[in-house]
Amino acid sequence: MAEKPKVAICGLGACAGCDEAVIDLNEAILQVADAVDIVLWPLAMDFKYSRIQAMQDGEIALSILSGSVRNSDHQDMAELLRKKSQLVLAMGACACFGGTPGLANFRGKDDIFNWVYRDAPTVVNPSGSFPQTETVLNGHKLTLPSFFEHVFTLDQVIDVDYYLPGCPPPPDLIGNAINAVLDGDLPPKGSTLAPRKALCDTCPRNQHKPNRMEIRSFRRIHEVEADPDACFLAAGIICLGPATRTGCGETCIRINIPCRGCFGPVPGVVGSGPKFLSTLASLLVVERDDEIKDAIDSIDDPVGYLYRFAQPSSILGRRSAKKSMEE
Repeated sequence: MAEKPKVAICGLGACAGCDEAVIDLNEAILQVADAVDIVLWPLAMDFKYSRIQAMQDGEIALSILSGSVRNSDHQDMAELLRKKSQLVLAMGACACFGGTPGLANFRGKDDIFNWVYRDAPTVVNPSGSFPQTETVLNGHKLTLPSFFEHVFTLDQVIDVDYYLPGCPPPPDLIGNAINAVLDGDLPPKGSTLAPRKALCDTCPRNQHKPNRMEIRSFRRIHEVEADPDACFLAAGIICLGPATRTGCGETCIRINIPCRGCFGPVPGVVGSGPKFLSTLASLLVVERDDEIKDAIDSIDDPVGYLYRFAQPSSILGRRSAKKSMEE
């Protein structure tokens, strides 16, 4: 009997939502489990790093990694699985683009530590203690991972073969990706395993979009009772559909929530932020300086809107991982 291909599933700086999306394959996960040998999946089974370290290089057919890289433990695990794997799939917005944790790149490490361990209203830390990478207690040395100054995407740390975006990716795309590896039916290296279209192209509200869209001011979704059939942008509600890749199944749109960009930029675009900003500017109908200022001021937290899922992979967030980790 032929040996089953080995598969590893591991979350780095992740919330485990991508692991839950794998579980959401439901009964299909039994077929996957029957077709492969899952050698690592911390969320679902006991594991030992030493078992992975003892494997031959390239022995694992596919490693599915979710989460961003924020500390030395994430880096070590990513590098180990890269070495032991034939293929690496970056799964989810955090691995592909940095995800919401990447917004921390707008603050320095010291700012983050000061807030979490000293300044936040709920913190009680009279001794002013901060985490240390090494502490000796009762003669025993305790260690913690090094916390990097920057949040990195997976491909800023290791070589990545394929990408599957989303927060989290829908189960159907996860199943398609795994089956493509098992069947050997893979696109060129570096491909994103999702449709090559903008979300607007598949949005069910697109048919109700006006021929000419004009925006005079912006409103947040909780400030209005949005028409469930109308285009969000036409109503002045920021929706990143024009600059975001489709493939999510329009999940948010279908429950009357505008797109926030978790599938990342459309093909050929480095960052969805500037792309969307140019789209938005072309739709604004304002002439006087005060009108322009009012329109800008009505966008609460523009950075959070434009870079919610993709700051580390954007022009604003790209840094040399090796140099930053050495600092």
